[in-house]
Amino acid sequence: MSVTAGPLAGVSVLELGTMYAAPTCGRMLRDFGAGVMKVEDPATGDYARHWTPQKNGLSLGFARLNAGKQSVGIDLRQPDGRELVRRLAATVDVVVESFRPGRLESWGLGYEVLAADNPGLILTRVSGFGQTGPYRKLPGFGTVAETASGYAFINGWPDTPPTSPPFGFADSIAGISAAMGTAMALYRRERTGTGEVIDVALYEPLMFIMGDVILKYSTLDEIQQREGNGTGSASPRGIYQAADGGWLSIAASNEVIARRLFRAMGRPELSDDPRFATNQARMANNDAIQQEVSAWVAGRPRAEVLKILDEFEVVSAPVNDARDITRDPHFLERTLVSLTGSEALGPAVMPGPVLHMASSPAPVYDGVPAVGEHTASVLAGALNVPQAELAELAGRGIIGPV
Repeated sequence: MSVTAGPLAGVSVLELGTMYAAPTCGRMLRDFGAGVMKVEDPATGDYARHWTPQKNGLSLGFARLNAGKQSVGIDLRQPDGRELVRRLAATVDVVVESFRPGRLESWGLGYEVLAADNPGLILTRVSGFGQTGPYRKLPGFGTVAETASGYAFINGWPDTPPTSPPFGFADSIAGISAAMGTAMALYRRERTGTGEVIDVALYEPLMFIMGDVILKYSTLDEIQQREGNGTGSASPRGIYQAADGGWLSIAASNEVIARRLFRAMGRPELSDDPRFATNQARMANNDAIQQEVSAWVAGRPRAEVLKILDEFEVVSAPVNDARDITRDPHFLERTLVSLTGSEALGPAVMPGPVLHMASSPAPVYDGVPAVGEHTASVLAGALNVPQAELAELAGRGIIGPV
């Protein structure tokens, strides 16, 4: 495992979560120096190992979230496996889990049990609907969170159905939020010496970032509808197609930028048109102003449009696909990182940390662990389990082959 220096150097994490949200939390913590031991079913591993797309039998999604972690194969369905996890939890700073609420308690691994052995332990819990409330025991994946939160209802066009994103949106935001909560709990422990339980519901971070949807209804009695590429609060804003077929975004979300856009278009008189003179007027006449902008963009190649917009300091950008991103000098310099040490993948790049710290070197993503690859070394090192006992546990299927 490649552990990098960073603000969390020396912090040890036991990851009991599977699939997406909890492993995202684990990766966020590892990005800034924590060492992460990932407990997996010794026979099948994390279900995310079976996701597509794959290359040479290795799931790209699993690799992205779990590169550089240690894999410990332990069967949590068996009492002796749960006992090993309880003992491991006594040696770490943080446990991250994503089981349905009540599952850890039914296994004798609730916070009270774990904290009795490790009073300063931080338990970060990610679940569909949280540890409290009427829905706490309902199963929940990202798609459920994206619909229950209201996100899918407002996503799409007025004449299209509610739409979920084609990636783990809710899971990713929940995982990042869980990492933030974990970092805050670690800071609190430094000052007080006390542990903490962090409770993240998949839908809550997503509901927070949806803007004023809830506030608009509770104060104005308005249910926000699908707006396509608009925000419903500022105009002109959207995605437009240039003469060569390329797409770009323009965000003229305040008066100053809107006036710059009109000048860039060679239409400064639009600022004096009563239909477009203010944001409120433009919102009332959004279709008309969007037609003006769309026609102007459609009249020239994308590169020319972007050059003009840049000259007039109008907020804009190309609509990039993956090929564009991996060739872009800005992203290559600060955003994309190499995933190394995997024969299955070969040369690979992926997004790196979600933020940068001046004192923290970039993490290294070296190697994707095989199921249970580090079981023997972790159990021998952390718990002093002798080789004979490891062999006996493996023979009974409590852990994977050693």
